[in-house]
Amino acid sequence: MKKLAASLGVILLAIGLVACGESGDKKERVKADSKEITVKHELGKTTVKQNPEKVTVFDFGTLDTLEKLGLSSKVAALPKQNLPKYLKAFDTDKAVDAGGLKEPDFEAINNAGSDLNIISGRQSDSYDKFSEIAPTIYLGLDTSNYLDSFHANVKTIGKIFNKEKEAEAELDKIDSQIKEVKDAAPKDKTGLIILANDGKISAYGSGSRFGLIHDVLGVKPVDMSIKASTHGQSISMEYISEKNPDYIYVIDRGAAVGGESSAKKTVENDLVKTTNAYKTGKIIYLNPEYWYLSGGGLESVSEMVKEIGDSF
Repeated sequence: MKKLAASLGVILLAIGLVACGESGDKKERVKADSKEITVKHELGKTTVKQNPEKVTVFDFGTLDTLEKLGLSSKVAALPKQNLPKYLKAFDTDKAVDAGGLKEPDFEAINNAGSDLNIISGRQSDSYDKFSEIAPTIYLGLDTSNYLDSFHANVKTIGKIFNKEKEAEAELDKIDSQIKEVKDAAPKDKTGLIILANDGKISAYGSGSRFGLIHDVLGVKPVDMSIKASTHGQSISMEYISEKNPDYIYVIDRGAAVGGESSAKKTVENDLVKTTNAYKTGKIIYLNPEYWYLSGGGLESVSEMVKEIGDSF
């Protein structure tokens, strides 16, 4: 009987230890799942659940980064209008169509039931409305400090989704790519960045939304006085001829937003044909999806850097 009692005691003790172990593991899992972090961003501070299950994304650069980090399944809602072709995998019934980049469908966003909203410049005025639905963070690029801002945004995503090592590894690859391109940039040549839009053209310089070309990749601006602004500085064909850049980088807005692609017809006129850029075949038509719609993503920035490197 004593032996039987002792055996039963051992068994009960073992069961108790296992139960405690399981209870402890469960508590640890619950604790990990309920962890929250505070994200500082341009529009404030937001308490965010770490590794959220469902996310509404209104920034295509962020969408690009999520895909690169293997987080596509987390996207519950996004604006499907003007979605870049390389991100078309998100245009499925698995994700709610949340309206347009500038016209969010807040009813659809609410119905998506996301744990987190991620927005950028085009939705900044609606930050409060987004925040009423779910915790919202702003991950727009600070173009006056492009590279640091890009790094910070990717690292924020990595921290939120427990992908910090993966994010760092991808950033290291891009940093190496940037160094190679910057080292290859001709020091005695100048460049001009223009946006073509329905027959009109605007110039962009250092510190602008396309300033990566000058500020990070080392292409010398043909005009240092171009003021950084969202819509660029309106210029004439005479201006381009007078400045005579060695490289002209063209972003076709019409092609980016699904309109008519008319940039080449607009740009390559008799005046522009007098420039060094035209004479040496250095009018480069950049991918408008990367440059106009989804800049700031891990894939888009890598491809943008590659395009400039190829132009040399």
